[in-house]
Amino acid sequence: MGQRALQRVPPSLPSRPPSLPPPSSSSPSLRCAPSSRRPLRPRPMSSHIVGYPRIGPKRELKFALESFWDGKTGAEDLQNVAADLRRSIWKHMAGVGIKYIPSNTFSYYDQMLDTTAMLGAVPSRYGWESGEVGFDVYFSMARGNDSVPAMEMTKWFDTNYHYIVPELGPSVKFSYASHKAVEEFKEAKALGIDTVPVLIGPMTYLLLSKPAKDVDKSFCLLSLIDMILPVYKEVLTDLKSAGARWIQFDEPILMFLLKRTRH
Repeated sequence: MGQRALQRVPPSLPSRPPSLPPPSSSSPSLRCAPSSRRPLRPRPMSSHIVGYPRIGPKRELKFALESFWDGKTGAEDLQNVAADLRRSIWKHMAGVGIKYIPSNTFSYYDQMLDTTAMLGAVPSRYGWESGEVGFDVYFSMARGNDSVPAMEMTKWFDTNYHYIVPELGPSVKFSYASHKAVEEFKEAKALGIDTVPVLIGPMTYLLLSKPAKDVDKSFCLLSLIDMILPVYKEVLTDLKSAGARWIQFDEPILMFLLKRTRH
């Protein structure tokens, strides 16, 4: 693109048309009248970043997770490491001048699993019925436990990142079961940092899911959108009450669908 732009620049400035006299300081018509307009001032640029590596500069999250999974440390230890990482990330972004700093981009596993917890879309085999989805249920969905296997894992589009695939059907009872997005927004706000909470959008969530084991493979996952939107509305209401002025919805599936319609 840069080469093309350079190629369009003429090799030399055009010569003055012969009909125009050369400029003269004595020509009254060429004297500059004082302008009543204010000089144009460039507006300061606003910067935004869509996310930030959460593993830690020395892989602190990896080691904390492994220690927790091995039973060497408890949930509070893991949460303290996570809070330290989030704090350092937010402060670093604020320090370099990022205006729109994202929150809720941190995850103990992946953001699709976080959204499954937020929507209360926990498969029945994990024994969860109501209340806040805790570490036991969360990591059982991700890794399995002694009695039930983990949920399926697959690639996030064409990247080397993976996510836990939601298992959905018409009998799923969606509910607001994880307040992570609001809690992390408040956490940053307590540090004096105003953030933009980031949520995986409902279209992407549904279309990257799969029908549950007892559901027909032809089941239309988008038919559930009217069931999950009330939960999203609750989340937005909570974020607004907490003081969020901007909320970012990530809908990468829309680009994928647009690409398909062009071929």
